[in-house]
Amino acid sequence: MAYYFSRTLPASFEVASQRATEALKQGGFGIITEIDVKRTFKEKLGTEFRNYRILGACNPKLAYEALQPEDKVGTMLPCNVVVQEIAQDRTEIAAIDPVASMQAIDNPELKASAQHVQTLLRKVIDSL
Repeated sequence: MAYYFSRTLPASFEVASQRATEALKQGGFGIITEIDVKRTFKEKLGTEFRNYRILGACNPKLAYEALQPEDKVGTMLPCNVVVQEIAQDRTEIAAIDPVASMQAIDNPELKASAQHVQTLLRKVIDSL
């Protein structure tokens, strides 16, 4: 089973990042964390890296519902969405598949919640 789903856009990194953020917002997700991997690697390692951003997407209502039956599920939140430049004016957007990531947890309530989040994230990716 794949652990993510993705789409490649014929767009610059910044344009694709904006589109992903807006699509997530339209899909009911907010961005609660944003990691600029390129900048972090440069600052911490002195290493060059391609444009690569990790967006921590969260739907507070669904996160709350997931934490009710399984309080340690917070170790897997938020849902990460990667925006990475793969070539000039070609940017990939990839989202974690919550169903795949939750397979390690044996809780039927959580599996149903993960399927709901999966549906929402797939719609976001497909809308790009």
